[in-house]
Amino acid sequence: MTEEAETVTEIEIRRITTADAGEVLTIQRAAFVSEALIYGDPNQPPLTQTFEQLEAELRDARGFVAVRGRRIVGALRATERDGVLQIGRIAVAPDIQGSGIGRQLLAAIEDDTDCAEAELFTGSLSEANIALYEDCGYRIVERIDQGDGTAQIFMRKRLDEGGAS
Repeated sequence: MTEEAETVTEIEIRRITTADAGEVLTIQRAAFVSEALIYGDPNQPPLTQTFEQLEAELRDARGFVAVRGRRIVGALRATERDGVLQIGRIAVAPDIQGSGIGRQLLAAIEDDTDCAEAELFTGSLSEANIALYEDCGYRIVERIDQGDGTAQIFMRKRLDEGGAS
């Protein structure tokens, strides 16, 4: 078994709770530093969200965390609106990005919905994110120019009845 496969098999995916707020905020901030560097913007919402804001969000959030041992190493949250699962704040600890955790989190939330479609967004310079999402079946449906040479990229995926396969 490769080191990457071993990492993935050690991961437990479970529902996110308000008790996870501190660890999730830490993972979120660590994961989004690379995005801030790509875009030259340290004021991105995932980096400026407070503990209190995140804790309040988690009271009503749907989502999952990835746990290795006793450490949360990944998280994502989603909402359902008008039959569309809107996925956001996908974050994986930088030291294990690329090991399949983001893919596992996406599969978990897709399998946990009755929505017909899932949608997420990322920035046009976030090539690794776009590649992952395309590999998971998401397709670009909209580009919104940000006026600075970048765009917000909205991607959608059709889900099977009762969730993804």
